[in-house]
Amino acid sequence: QVQLGESGGGLVQAGDSLRLSCVASGRTFRHYGMGWFRQAPGKEREFVSVISWNGYSKDYADSVKGRFTISRDNAKNTVYLQMNSLKPEDTAVYYCAAPSGVFGTGFTRRFQDYPYWGQGTQVTVSS
Repeated sequence: QVQLGESGGGLVQAGDSLRLSCVASGRTFRHYGMGWFRQAPGKEREFVSVISWNGYSKDYADSVKGRFTISRDNAKNTVYLQMNSLKPEDTAVYYCAAPSGVFGTGFTRRFQDYPYWGQGTQVTVSS
């Protein structure tokens, strides 16, 4: 069974940085892409970023492009989300997610392609 655990959230001021981590277990991590999503109060969960199984391909939501960087360490079964120049509108619960598709088929923005989710970590950015 795939298990995901996020860490690294917190309360920061606008302009600060945070790095989120997500450790995965339960299957061969290096064969799958990994995604980050977020959900703000009263809003639907939205795509933030995805990284391919080998780390060569990355995709970002327009709202975070140029400020957030996704990376992975396959030796540690961990995916990261480096968040710089944080804004109050980045306030949300951040979730890492693992897709059902293996290798290239796991590089997707589609919420419905992710059956495995972490418990989420709160990021709060004050103005």
